[in-house]
Amino acid sequence: MSTVHVVILAAGKGTRMKSALPKVLHRIGGRPMIEHVLSTARALVPQTLTVVVGHDAVRVQHELAGQDGLTFVVQEPQLGTAHALQVCEPVLREARGALVLLSGDVPQLTVETLQRLLAHHQQTSAAVTVLTAVTDDPYGYGRIVRVGEGIARIVEERDATPAERAISEINGGIYVFDLDGLFDVLREIAPENTQHEHYLPDIVQLCRRRGRQVETMTVTDRKEIQGINSRSELAASKRVMRARKNAQLMADGVTLEDPDTTYIDDTVEVGADTVIHPGVFLEGHTVIGSSCVIHSGVRLVDATIGDRTQLFNHSVITNVTIGSDASIGPFAHVHKESAIASSTKVGNFVEVKNTKLGTGSKAAHLSYLGDGVIGSNVNIGAGTITCNYDGQTKSTTTIEEGAFIGSDTQLIAPVRVGRNAYVGTGTTVREDVPPGALAVSAGKQRNIEGWVQKKRKKL
Repeated sequence: MSTVHVVILAAGKGTRMKSALPKVLHRIGGRPMIEHVLSTARALVPQTLTVVVGHDAVRVQHELAGQDGLTFVVQEPQLGTAHALQVCEPVLREARGALVLLSGDVPQLTVETLQRLLAHHQQTSAAVTVLTAVTDDPYGYGRIVRVGEGIARIVEERDATPAERAISEINGGIYVFDLDGLFDVLREIAPENTQHEHYLPDIVQLCRRRGRQVETMTVTDRKEIQGINSRSELAASKRVMRARKNAQLMADGVTLEDPDTTYIDDTVEVGADTVIHPGVFLEGHTVIGSSCVIHSGVRLVDATIGDRTQLFNHSVITNVTIGSDASIGPFAHVHKESAIASSTKVGNFVEVKNTKLGTGSKAAHLSYLGDGVIGSNVNIGAGTITCNYDGQTKSTTTIEEGAFIGSDTQLIAPVRVGRNAYVGTGTTVREDVPPGALAVSAGKQRNIEGWVQKKRKKL
């Protein structure tokens, strides 16, 4: 196997997207579409990885700044695909081996197809190998014109004759080149077409004239070479990528009750025997353990969930860690770096923000727990509020192990409830409660006999 280099074209504006965002940064499966292309490219273990940017280049480079080993080349002005590859000559002038050319707006290409394309190119010692597809609807794509079994040239839709437009084999826009002499040939490509652009497909004819081998490989699934040029094509690509992810999870032992309505990002991990109900959204770098149950309407973003935990309907959980054997929801909101330990319960209409909840503790109903440190085996009664914000600063409420917080309690932070302390129903806690103490603030109950009848007479 010879040395491999990869170039990804990402300079286009994407006019039909009608968006201020560069086309290659539109997201699919939780990542910009170009990141899917980069992941596929890295599977080839290339010696160099170059991204050609142009429209809004700074923004694209900023988005990809965390990616290791990238070289950026700016194409300005954008004069066509051949010109885009030409501008890479300064960084590839001394390179040898095979150059794989990918497009930043073709995210569905699989690693397996790309590896087969490269292998075919190397086995045939071709100067150029073109990935093609056969489709019943070739409109908009360059057509593969053959002489016998061999490829003669590629003609673009706008330049094709009626007979050529009837050809069903199309150019996938994915190539492998022999770097030896490549840039010499590119300089010969002239803008002799209706767009007055330097078309890269013209390299096929030029290489044949030089007596060099030109090969093709036809992709099995035409969807792999689908470029994204509109919002509808973006949505279609999302469906394809989502179906792939869901199929892989099911193959790994995850139950999806309805894959068509389950939305799982490419970066999500789910353990075996977990059951996911319809209408669930799993996003970002979410990791879910084994044998969990995730009910309908749940949304997880950048969350880590232990084993055997149940997440009930319509709960929103973002940027948190939840242990094993926990129960969350329904209609719970757990967020902002909260840490929920194992064997805990966060019930219906409970919000937990930036709070640590210890093992075996529970807040079953209608509470707000913000900026808290709550120990193990604590009971939080319905209607409890940690009053953590005084209009200027946020303070911490600490509830120690084994404490019992009665319903309708307000804890005015900063405040501490000691170990095994008891806070009576309806109490406003303004001062620390010692361990083992009972805190109450409500006055003695009075019953006024006959009050209702007297009130009615006045009305």
